[in-house]
Amino acid sequence: MNEEFPGAVPEIPVNNVDEAAAYYENCLGFLKDWGGDDGGIGQVSRGSCRIFLTNSAFREQYGNTGPVLIWLNLNSKKEVDELYEAWSSCGARIVCKPESKPWNLHEFTAMDLDDNLLRVFYDFAWELPDRGA
Repeated sequence: MNEEFPGAVPEIPVNNVDEAAAYYENCLGFLKDWGGDDGGIGQVSRGSCRIFLTNSAFREQYGNTGPVLIWLNLNSKKEVDELYEAWSSCGARIVCKPESKPWNLHEFTAMDLDDNLLRVFYDFAWELPDRGA
């Protein structure tokens, strides 16, 4: 068996797939790949990150509800800060600004139209002197 897993694709509960996809496009820089509210599911993507947006009718059989929290792992503090600036300038709903936390993550949090949270972070623990960097 191959030990390597593909990237996970989170399913984010939204009230309206088309409205949510427009927010992800216009405020967060994602592309709408396919789908819409009429089918209950759509996909947005940015680079290798894919996200499914699903409405309540689509989710009914499993009963999963929101809001949810999605973590997005970037490659540097600079990338975190630059994404914060880009999202802020496009009118994204920012919950908290970038900050280096005591748990060794440099992070900020944004919110979509349905109160789902996107926690954008960089794990800088490997850079600390006691970690061999």
